[in-house]
Amino acid sequence: MQSPNSKWVVKVLTDTANEKVLKRQSLRNNEYYSMQETFDKLYKDSQNNKKFKNLYELIVDRENILLAYRNIKKNKGSFTKGISESTIVTIGELEPEKLVRYVRRRLENFIPHKIRRKEIPKANGGIRPLGITTIEDRIIQQCIKQVLEPICEAKFHNHSYGFRPNRGTLHAYSRAVTLANINKLHYVVDIDIKGFFDNVNHGKLLKQMWSMGIQDKKVISIISKLLKAEIVGLGKPEKGTPQGGILSPLLSNIVLNELDWWISNQWETFETKKNYETERIISGKRRLDRSSKYRALKRASKLKEMFIVRYADDFKIFCRDHKSAFKIFEGVKKWLKERLHLEISNEKSKVINLRKNFSEFLGFKMKVMRNKEKHTVKSFMTEKAKKNAKQKIKTHIKRIKKNTTAVEVSKLNATILGLQNFYQQATMVSKDFSEIAFSVKRTLYNSLKHVSSENGEPSKYYKTHYKDYLGKKKIFVAKVAIFPIDGVKHKNPKNFTQEINNYTVEGRSLVHKTQKSVSEGIVRYLVRNPVINQSIEYNDNRISKYIAQKGICFVTGEPLLLNNMELHHKKPKALGGTDEYNNLVFVTKSIHKLIHATTEETITKYLQLFKLTQESKDKVNKLRVIAGNEILV
Repeated sequence: MQSPNSKWVVKVLTDTANEKVLKRQSLRNNEYYSMQETFDKLYKDSQNNKKFKNLYELIVDRENILLAYRNIKKNKGSFTKGISESTIVTIGELEPEKLVRYVRRRLENFIPHKIRRKEIPKANGGIRPLGITTIEDRIIQQCIKQVLEPICEAKFHNHSYGFRPNRGTLHAYSRAVTLANINKLHYVVDIDIKGFFDNVNHGKLLKQMWSMGIQDKKVISIISKLLKAEIVGLGKPEKGTPQGGILSPLLSNIVLNELDWWISNQWETFETKKNYETERIISGKRRLDRSSKYRALKRASKLKEMFIVRYADDFKIFCRDHKSAFKIFEGVKKWLKERLHLEISNEKSKVINLRKNFSEFLGFKMKVMRNKEKHTVKSFMTEKAKKNAKQKIKTHIKRIKKNTTAVEVSKLNATILGLQNFYQQATMVSKDFSEIAFSVKRTLYNSLKHVSSENGEPSKYYKTHYKDYLGKKKIFVAKVAIFPIDGVKHKNPKNFTQEINNYTVEGRSLVHKTQKSVSEGIVRYLVRNPVINQSIEYNDNRISKYIAQKGICFVTGEPLLLNNMELHHKKPKALGGTDEYNNLVFVTKSIHKLIHATTEETITKYLQLFKLTQESKDKVNKLRVIAGNEILV
């Protein structure tokens, strides 16, 4: 028998999986609010080195503001209060046009709200300062980010992976493995920047934005004010980008983009007089082959071979030999200080020979070891990563002890699965998770011995995903089988497909399929014609619900037309209902009247209009009961 919560487990498999869903949804949001074409043009113009002097008009565009609300309303942080009492719930209660007017009015003579400071404890005993802006300023930052991102994406280096659309931690790690395995680059320059986010030079950042083509003085002024927003208890910062701000990740990438290209232009993208580059079909995909160019550079130049991989402020430079690596180390150290006014940590920054020592990167530690006649990467979880994994699992086990429910067990399973799916890229992941399983074994037994059983039927997902463990001893709690902690095998890392791009038609096709199942005309009408006197949450969910229902009536399945569609509150507001997505459903006008009809005459009239199937009638009755009306016989 399948656990009722098995679907829930699958739904929250991993943070990575959830990120993919959000990224696809973000693209759909652009389409719903008719902004994708605008963003595509910004990207193309940026590729052609256009100077952008009229970005402010795009930022305060009505659709861009409503899109900003939609993009952040599902973020956990949107429910966190800044210095005011407002959250995304407060904003959602406003009428759409009121929010548009508010944003425009604020930006006319922008003064940012104060930032609430919160200190987050770090695993090493230190603290990470987090700046919590008001929800109003977060929406303003999101409006700016949406317009600036396509411009910046056209300028960013291929191998920076942090805080960018469609890219993630595992792509950066995979690239590092490729450079060691395929390119045979076994010397790594590890650089740790001292307090990067707290030490970004504001003047330098604004100049870098200007060089990128972002030359709208009003926008530059607004960003400058955001950077200097007063932090409660500390005053106005003279440097740094506030950690926790929506715009901060994009700004940090702008700062380090100059470094990416400086390193890249030393070798990878060095321009030669003769074009040595050719296109090849590799694994069915067209790829740029630079091997002839690199051979020519080795033969005829004194350039040092180097490749950068960067995730946010965590980056590595892969080199051919010890001498080159040390020269690059000193060069990067000097360049960061002179160009970006940033210091490196001498304790954490070093040159590593991967054949002798491990190098840590994004929760993995890697070393090159001899395997028969060649050297290949062997990788493990870092000790810190293993410690955190053990702690996460133990915490969930203790929660189950306090509240023994199927939902809590499912949350534990989701945690186990998420950790496995992330770290399975490590070649020695089985060994690492065997150690983790052994470490939490006692906690698992002592905490759950009174509520667990060895008898039960594992879920369908368990049988599919852990089929090698079906014959082994299983632990059931609340009729849900706990996933085997050591049930993980190595999976080869996969490099990022550079053709994926949110701002080209071809690139988007690799991320998601463009919405074609509903009328684009009706979607556009719903966006541009909100229901007066209804909240922004209602009007935004109105768009989502129409698309989710694929443009058909929930009851009858017939196509919804502009003159024959109404959005029904399942639980009426008079009875405590809300504008939440799950409380709304689209039906035809006649069905809507039938749901609310109370007199026998009216009910008979509308029943005669339809030949309802039993399934349709059941749906009507369900909606009538929720609305407080009697069941139709």
